[in-house]
Order: sequence, then structure tokens, then C-alpha cells
Amino acid sequence: MDKKLFLLDGMALVYRAHFAFMRSPVFNSKGQNTSAIYGFLNTLLDLLGNYEASHIAIAFDTREPTENHKLYPEYKAQRESMPEDIAFALPHIERFAAAFNIPVLKYPGYEADDVIGTYAGMAAKEGYEVYMVTPDKDFAQLVDDKVFMLKPGRAGNDPEVIDVEAVKEKWLVQECAQVADILGLWGDASDNIPGIPGYGEKTAKKLIAEYGTMENLIAHADDLKGKQKERLVENAEQGLLSKQLATINRAVPVTQALDSFSVDQRNDDEIKALFVEFEFNSLGKRLFGNAFSAGRGHESLQGDLFDQPAGDTATPGAALKTYNEKLVSYSLVDDAEGRSALIKKLAKAKSWCFDLETDSLEVSTTGLVGLAFSMTAGEAYYVSVSEENEQAILAEFEALFLNDSIEKIGHNLKFDISVLKWKGIEVKGKLWDTMIAHFLIQPEQRHTMDRLAEQYLGYSPISITTLIGEKKKDQISMREVPVAEVSPYACEDADITLQLKALLEPMLKDSGQEKVFYEIEMPLVSVLIEMEHEGINLDVPALDAFGLKLEKTIEELKASVFEAADTEFNLNSPKQLGEVLFDKMQLVEKPKKTKTGQYATNEQVLAGLAPLHPIVATILEYREASKLKSTYVDALPAAVNKETGRIHTSYTQTGALTGRLASNNPNLQNIPIRSPLGQEIRRTFIPRDEEYVLMAADYSQIELRVMAEMSEDPGMREAFAQGHDIHAATAAKIYDVDLAEVTSDMRRKAKMVNFGIIFGISAFGLSQRLGIARKEAAEIIDQYFEKYPKVKAFMDGTVESCQKKGYVETMTGRRRYLRDINSNNKTIKSAAERTAINSPIQGTAADMIKMAMTGVQTALDQAGLKSRMLLQVHDELVFDAHRDELDELKALVTKEMEATLKMEVPILVEIGLGSNWLEAH
Repeated sequence: MDKKLFLLDGMALVYRAHFAFMRSPVFNSKGQNTSAIYGFLNTLLDLLGNYEASHIAIAFDTREPTENHKLYPEYKAQRESMPEDIAFALPHIERFAAAFNIPVLKYPGYEADDVIGTYAGMAAKEGYEVYMVTPDKDFAQLVDDKVFMLKPGRAGNDPEVIDVEAVKEKWLVQECAQVADILGLWGDASDNIPGIPGYGEKTAKKLIAEYGTMENLIAHADDLKGKQKERLVENAEQGLLSKQLATINRAVPVTQALDSFSVDQRNDDEIKALFVEFEFNSLGKRLFGNAFSAGRGHESLQGDLFDQPAGDTATPGAALKTYNEKLVSYSLVDDAEGRSALIKKLAKAKSWCFDLETDSLEVSTTGLVGLAFSMTAGEAYYVSVSEENEQAILAEFEALFLNDSIEKIGHNLKFDISVLKWKGIEVKGKLWDTMIAHFLIQPEQRHTMDRLAEQYLGYSPISITTLIGEKKKDQISMREVPVAEVSPYACEDADITLQLKALLEPMLKDSGQEKVFYEIEMPLVSVLIEMEHEGINLDVPALDAFGLKLEKTIEELKASVFEAADTEFNLNSPKQLGEVLFDKMQLVEKPKKTKTGQYATNEQVLAGLAPLHPIVATILEYREASKLKSTYVDALPAAVNKETGRIHTSYTQTGALTGRLASNNPNLQNIPIRSPLGQEIRRTFIPRDEEYVLMAADYSQIELRVMAEMSEDPGMREAFAQGHDIHAATAAKIYDVDLAEVTSDMRRKAKMVNFGIIFGISAFGLSQRLGIARKEAAEIIDQYFEKYPKVKAFMDGTVESCQKKGYVETMTGRRRYLRDINSNNKTIKSAAERTAINSPIQGTAADMIKMAMTGVQTALDQAGLKSRMLLQVHDELVFDAHRDELDELKALVTKEMEATLKMEVPILVEIGLGSNWLEAH
């Protein structure tokens, strides 16, 4: 491969990423703004996936003053202090860089521009093709026949590669170096470079095109006339200083060799851990496929957003003019007469869009500020609501919401309907959610209403910051904003959503997603609202007691580590831990190090060292106990609703690209189950009272059954038809023994293969998981495919189809688009192939349980049972089961779960009962 060096302008890219998300910041469940990190990583993964980089490095500025500061103290002095969110992001971006094994270049006293300029020149002389990745125009002066600018794309546009000809055309120069002369004349407000007063971009370009350099221009100042001449003569010295300030220094005394920038093997475990830490689920799946989710649990997906190219479907429908081309009629309704007239209009309509304005995003406690309605594009009404008249106004509109002959349209309808439910208002009738529709049409894009308005209507809606300034919505009540300002904002939301529905409806059909939308996702909205409203009981005293026990365990484990190490240190510091294990105790001769030079002490490294000394296993136990304490024991009691005494999670239908539901606030799909300590957390989830028990209904090995169904493999189908233990049956085939002769070790290995195959596991991956030689792992996989040949054919056929179509489908028709399936980067392509194999299987299983939930809820309502469905945890449903209804409930749930999809492979539902969630599971 040719030597291609990519030099990233770190600070510029971080700032760009941060401000690109200003309209819709990415927040994680901790409330941290991760926009800059997420956007930077998007750029990084695009580079690694779409360009064959042989070498890569990231340059950052340092705090030390540069030569420019010494020459001109006012240089960049006008810049405001760094936003806190960017300051927060920078050290974490360096952690990601270390995990990707990408060098970070920092030279005190020199800017990133200078470092990049120096290395670009060095690399070009040594035969490299150099790409300076930056949005900064100043770099144009460095472009030559081997050095290019690569300007990342915005809003779905492709990146722009700027070569010599592009610079000449844009800047009107003969040589790229003349850009510095232009900048010296023009000045640069962002860097506080003064330039020549009164000289703008056009003047500077024209003069340098004519005179070549600033020095030559000054020498011929008499050629100029009037103010132009006067300003140049009076400020010639300032102009030369400005040119010097604008000229990138290409003589930085760098010390890192170009060879050290070679693209190296990344630390996947560390990257995955960071993705989990920052809740970058989409990035994790993009890089690692769905194996990422399997290996880490399912953390909150809140704020995990997408900003991918829009594609062909971004063109607005011909039947509607874009928002900017038409007039709108928005009306404020603030009296009884106006509300009465509006209600009559709404009652006559077959469908209308509605949107609530609330005080907060907490559905159970938020106050209602107003209701917006739209029946016709360009026309909307806003009903103002006060704290005093909230219930009275809702009572006026209640019959409309209950009218099941009227279709209700909205964006993220579950939120609005949930708010109404907590206020005692039920919503009936057909639902149409534009957010869910767009998720099905273009699942990897962002689905905010603002984003869709910009994409499909060519219009940027009124920003919330227009109303409340730079404060976040959760820091100021919408009641504090004048009604006259809230009204057009709310009306616009309803109007735009109505227009989006008209555009997205035919797109659903064109993309083959009508069945998934109308038969799976939309019926599920009402079911999720019921479940979220119901909540689940948490035994807080028991959890507190376990917390005390856990504190004691943590202290005992810490003491054991200190005793074994014969020293006390900060056990939470990877640096100090590495020094103790490898410098003091010398567990291994050549310990692995991170790119920053520190000893690696991540979970994978420690797990490999566990056989060498008991201290390592104790450290791993300490980490698990500490995580349980902070993540669950300390956090869950705070999530208990003060009025109901129950935990009310929120489910997201648009978070996981496979179609799986996600849970947040709090995440109840990630409660541990495998370890003894983790199981104690589940033990604290209990029935509502003594008349109930918890019931868990779980699909048995549903993904393997789906694989058997979709692959049509006779051997796998037979094993399920006979009711055999699928792992034992697989082991018998692989090892060519009778079922009765299968040992526990054979079954263990076969189980790993069964589940690993779904995620496209390799021989290396299997060897790592089973702790066996790669050759043995390869032989096991080969035997698996020999005994289940149609499974291999299914996998190969799925990848081949995806390469042609660009997407894969579930049995229900849900699509997963994989743009990296034809990537030139083998790593990215392999990840896409694994995702292509897994998505139809995991997605089908996800659709099955969604349909089952709707069927179960309908059956519960029709039977008038007291039992309630509380939780969905991927393949499992959890119920508050009334003791008098157990037999009827078991039969009802089993029937509905087994009847979701017509399959040749039998579906098995396993049901358990208990006084807590652990016992029931």
C-alpha cells in the first residue's frame, strides 16, 4: 500500500464537532455533553473506514505561548475562554486516541498548525502522500503536489479534498504559499491578526494576484490610489507582521519519527469500554458490529445520536412546497370561545397533529404549558395552559383524545401521550409517529424534528435557544417565556410534523417498512406507555442493606490487594496499579503498555494475568463490586418515584438499529444476572404487594431458533424439533459422538460456537473466548459448518445480498443499512459483514417480542386481569402476577409469545415465578 499520512488538526476538529451539535447536543445519561467527542470520533471512523491510511497522527495546541504570542501579544487574545464542554472532551479524546493507538502530537510553544506543517513537509520529502485533515483555511498555504487538505463534510456532505488547483482557483494565486500573503493583507478576526485596515478578502486576493507577495505590493505602493494606498503605506509594518503571524511555521523541532505514526493494531477492549462509558452505542455497533452489544450489555441509549449522509431520500416530495416558499397561519388560542371553536374543527377532522409544551422532560411530574394542533399544512393553533387551568382545559379536550376515529400524529408521540396519561387523559385511535417512521426509513440518521425539517423541508425551525437563550431547557421553565413567543414555536412544531408525515408516509411504502411501522412499532407505543406508567417495585431497604454489605466487601478486597502488594496505593488509578503489578511485583517480564507509555491494566489484560497471582483476581472482584455500588446500589433508589414508590423506566424504540428496545432513566435492561454479586441487584425488584408474585416469561434460545428458521438447516431444525439441548446436540455433531456422550466441556465449547456464529465469530475470537489454540478453534468452526452447511450458506448469502443491496432484512421486513459493507478497509468491512449476519437474526427476535408484547397487552385488557406487564428485557417479559390469575396468565402469555411469527421451528417460552426478579428469572 502507498504511504499515506493523515495529520488531524485536533483542536479545530473538536471545536467543529462541538458546534455542529449546538442545535441538538449529544448528552449521555449522566448529563455530560459528549457532542465534541462523538463528532470527532465520527470524523476519525470515516477516515479509517473510507481512506487507506498507512500513517495517522493527531496534533493539538498546548497552553504555552508561541512565537506569534511573543511577536504580537494580542494574537488570539480576543478569543473567549474554552467552553467547558470542550475542556471536558479533550482529555477523553486523547483516551480514545490512545485506545486506537494513534499518536498525539504536542510541542510546547508551537501550535498544531506548525506541527502539522513541519511533519507534512518532512513526509512529502520522504515520498508520503499527506492529507491535512482540518476545516481551517490557513492550511491552504501548505498544499503542494504531495500535500492536500482534507476538509470534513458537514450535514451529510462528502469530505472535500483540496489540491493545488483547487487552492489556485479559490484564492486566485499562482503558488499556494501566497495564501499567507492574502491572509496578511486581509487579516483574520478569529486569530486577531490585524491585516491592513479596510482590506477585505476580494481586495487582498486581487492585489496578491497582481503583485505576487506583500513585500512586492508594498514596494509598489505608489501604484495604488486613494485610501487603498494610504492604508497600505500607513500600515505596511503591521501588514508584514500579519503575514508573519499567518504563516505556518514548518521548522518545529519535532522528535517523533514518521514511522511511529503507522496505523497500528487498536485496543478493541479499551475502545469498547470507552464507547460504553460515553454511551456511544451507534459507534460501537458501527466499528464492532452487534457483537459490541453482546459483549457489554445494553446501556442507556439516551443521547446516542446519528449524523450520517441523508442519501437520495433527502429530496422533499414534489407535492409539497418547502417551508420557506409558503405562508403560514399560526393562531394563539387563549380563551374559552377560541378553544370551543378549535375543538369543533378538530372533531370534524379525520386526523390531526398535536404537540405538548411542557416544563420538563419528566413525564410523571411535568407541568403542561400548552397544546399545539395542526390539521392543514401551514396552519396551526396553540392553546395556552396555566397551572391554574390545566385540568379544566384538559377536560375540554378529553373527548377529542378519546375519539378512536381520529388519527393522532406526532413526533415522539410516546412522550406526549405519557404526559397526558399521568394527568388522567387517555389517548385512543390510530397513531402516526414521524420519529419512528424516519427511524425505519433511515435508521442510522438523527431523528430529531429539527433535523428532519432541515433535511426534508429545507427549513430550520425556531430554536429553543431563541426562546430561552443559551440555557438548557431543563434549567428554565417554559412558563417563564412569554406566551406570544411560545405560540409560534409550538405551532411550528405541530405544523412541521404534519408536513413530515405527508412526506414520510410514501417513503415508508417505498422502503418496504409499512408492515413494520403499522403492525409492530405503532401498536407498541400504547403498550410501552402502559408499562412505563405501571413501573416496578424496588425493595429499597434491601438494596441499602446490600449496599452496606458491598461497602464491606469492597474494603475487604482493597485490604487484600494492599496486603498482597505489600503497599497501599490508589486502586482506582490505572497508572499506580500498573506500577505496583509490573514494577514492584514484576508479574511479567514485558508488560503491555498503552500508547501513552502507561502499563495496560484493562479487564482483558488482567484476566490474562489472573493465573499468575491471586492479587489479579482480587482486583477484578474489587472492580466489579465498585461498579455495582456506583451504578446500581447508589443510583436506583434515587430513581424511585416519590408519589408511586415505584421505578418508571422509559423505553426507546429508535435507539438500537436492530430494532431492539432500549431502556433509560434508569436502564433496567442492564441489571446484572451472571455474577453472584450482580444477582443480588435483581433480588431487590419485588412484586407490588403480597397478593402478587413476579413472573418472568423468556423466549428460549430465540436467536438460535431464528437462525435455524432463516437458514433452513435441517440438522439445526431437527435438534429443536426433537426438543434436544441445542448446545449438546451441536457438540454431538461437532465431535461426532452420541448425545449421551457429550461432556460438559464439549457442550461449553459448542455453546460458544452457537452464539458466536450469530455474531460472525472468527477462529481467533473463539480461541480467545474459550482459551484454546487458534487451530483447535478453527477446527471446531469448520466442523460446525460441515454439520450445519446451510448455516454457512445463509451467512455467505446474507453478506453477498447486503453488498448488492446495501441492507439486510429481518423476517418481518425491517431493514438495516450497512454502508461499510463494501469498504476498502478490511477491518471496517469485516465488522459490517458480522453486522449483516447478526442483524436479521437479532432484529427478527426483537420484532417477535414486540409483537408478543402487543398481543399480551391486548389479551390482558380483554380478559380484564389484575396482572400487569412491567418490563421487557430483550427476550424476557416481567409481570406483576396476581396469585389468583397465575394459571390463566401463564397460558395467555405463552400463547401470545408463541404465536407472533409463523415458523417451522418450534418456539419455546419458559416461565418462572418468584418473590423477586431473581427467583422469577
